[in-house]
Amino acid sequence: MYELLFRTVLRRLDPERAHHLAVAVIRAIPALGLTGLVRRFTRPDPALAVDALGLRFESPFGMAAGFDKDARSIRGLWALGFGHVEIGTVTAIPQEGNPRPRLFRLVDDRAVINRMGFNNGGAAAAAERVARERRRATRAIIGANIGKSRVVAVEDAVADYRESARLLAPVADYLAVNVSSPNTPGLRGLQDEALLRPLLAAVLAESGATPVLVKIAPDLDDDAIDAVCALAVELGLAGIIATNTTIGREGLVSDPALVEAAGAGGLSGAPLRDRALAVLRRVRAAVPSGFCVIAVGGIDTADDAAERLAAGATLVQGYTAFLYRGPLWARQVTRGLAARATRGTARA
Repeated sequence: MYELLFRTVLRRLDPERAHHLAVAVIRAIPALGLTGLVRRFTRPDPALAVDALGLRFESPFGMAAGFDKDARSIRGLWALGFGHVEIGTVTAIPQEGNPRPRLFRLVDDRAVINRMGFNNGGAAAAAERVARERRRATRAIIGANIGKSRVVAVEDAVADYRESARLLAPVADYLAVNVSSPNTPGLRGLQDEALLRPLLAAVLAESGATPVLVKIAPDLDDDAIDAVCALAVELGLAGIIATNTTIGREGLVSDPALVEAAGAGGLSGAPLRDRALAVLRRVRAAVPSGFCVIAVGGIDTADDAAERLAAGATLVQGYTAFLYRGPLWARQVTRGLAARATRGTARA
């Protein structure tokens, strides 16, 4: 049913408009009092529960940052079966993001190019919404992804990130430090060890007991990946998220004119799968066994999620495939993972 809707209606809409329509539907789930009813249909198998970051995740599969930038859809996404929801990217200073159009589908590749530019209402507003969810006893695990405000110079980034951490750490279950989006000038340069060290140290100091992870780009070379891993372990971070979107365009089957027309931005979806998996394996080999590694990038099916877990991921996240799979996507992935677990137990 959703495939027909996408093919005949949604793919004809402006991608950002279609996203806002999807968000409206998801927000309607709790607004209409349907959270419990929907969750009974989508609830993950208890066998999928994962202990990580000092938390009990109902399943390893969560919604990645980028979908719910302003913490407006947490309960709706939880109702649809996601084991956790990572909001953001949130910045200390509210910002409009880049000019539109800034979101482009590559349907033949099951991919998206975005140059959203961290459009969000600011950390203070997001923190209040998360706090409101806490007061409602929302059971979802909520991560908060924080990034640099566009108007803040790179040399002032530490204070900017620290302010977001100050506001969000008291209400979030974990913080994800985003230094890897290609859509904010100078941001990826913060992955350099000399700049990353004081930034992460400041966020850690502000976060108290709230776990802190860092999200890295798939375009880093092996030496840079190893350096970030070593720094994360040395400073006492709780984990690494691998990976963000890529600036690469290799291996696409979409019309080159369509890709060129989309222009600059981060590519996500199926074409990122192999590189994200390679980075995951590199990270897993470089950090201790108990270190949390969240895999994201090119995850579409239960097979993709299972592959990341087998490669050493503690948790997995997705976003882009939601556009192509629809509202039952999390249920499809978790049911598939549960079936594999059952077959594995039977074989044992």
